[in-house]
Formats: sequence, structure tokens, C-alpha cells
Amino acid sequence: MSTTFTIQPVRPQDVPAVVAMVHELADYERAPGECHITTEQLHAALFGENPALFGHVAMDSDGADGADGAEGVPVAMMLWFLNFSTWEGRHGIYLEDLYVRPALRGHGLGRAMLAFLANICVERGYPRLQWWVIDWNPARDFYGRLGAVATAEWIPYRLTGPALQQLAEGAPHDVVPSA
Repeated sequence: MSTTFTIQPVRPQDVPAVVAMVHELADYERAPGECHITTEQLHAALFGENPALFGHVAMDSDGADGADGAEGVPVAMMLWFLNFSTWEGRHGIYLEDLYVRPALRGHGLGRAMLAFLANICVERGYPRLQWWVIDWNPARDFYGRLGAVATAEWIPYRLTGPALQQLAEGAPHDVVPSA
């Protein structure tokens, strides 16, 4: 098994593999029925006009023989976007998903991908790299060893489905929403 990887931006031809890994992550997080992303949706989010989502894959360079010009296969991925801290007055990165295929865990690939994203933060002057972790995920210990701190004092909230629709129906009609 290879332990040599290349981290690079997601290319259009990588999108099906990234979508597959998003679905694998949903299975791992015990919520496969909640994951509906399609190849077309992810392609549009990453490569459409004014993309707001960014992604990287780790390529297993030993997964290709090189004879046909193949450059390997994606074995891990991360999807992320910019957020903004009004207190800091600067952007940061929110890591939406980080996934390493099970057979390749324990080889330093997750750490390498997080270090890659941390380097983007440092190079661009972003003071924060943030993400959520499901409470039972054993990776929480790994993140702690990296120096990441759980922020228990901040509780995430989410509006979806009928509650989102109901709140939207109560919006003032004389206000024009911006794009």
C-alpha cells in the first residue's frame, strides 16, 4: 500500500470520486439517507460561475502505472469554503468535509491534508481554520493532538425543511432579498 500522496485541487475528473467519498462519509456518520449530493451539483459548486466551494484531493500516485498518463486516484478529500469573523475582521476557512478512505487511515494523510489547509490560512492571513466533528467520532482525539480546541460554549443551530419554509414565509414583503 502506498504512503506517497500528492495533495492537489479537485479537478473536474475527480468530482465523481469526491461525491463517492462524501457518500462514504455520510455512511460513516450513520446518516446515509441525509446525503443527496450528485456529481452534477458538486461540479457546479466547484466549477460554476463564481464558485464559493473549494476542494482538494489526495492522490495515490502508486495507484496508476503511468503508462497511459494516469496520475493516480483520489483516496482522500476535503471540501471547504471561506467564512468571515466580524470580531477578527478577516476571512477564515470552514472545513466542511475531510475524509480519508479507511484503508489509508493511520498513514498521516489526514494530518497532511489539515496541514495543507492550515498553510493556506497562514499564506492568506486567515486567523482561523474551523470545522465541526460529530461527538462520537474517534478523530476528536487526533484533532486535540494537533492543538485544535473544541468550542463547547458555541452551540450550532440549523433551520431546515418546514421550519425554514415557515420562517421564510414570515419575511417582510417590502424587503428585497439580495442575491
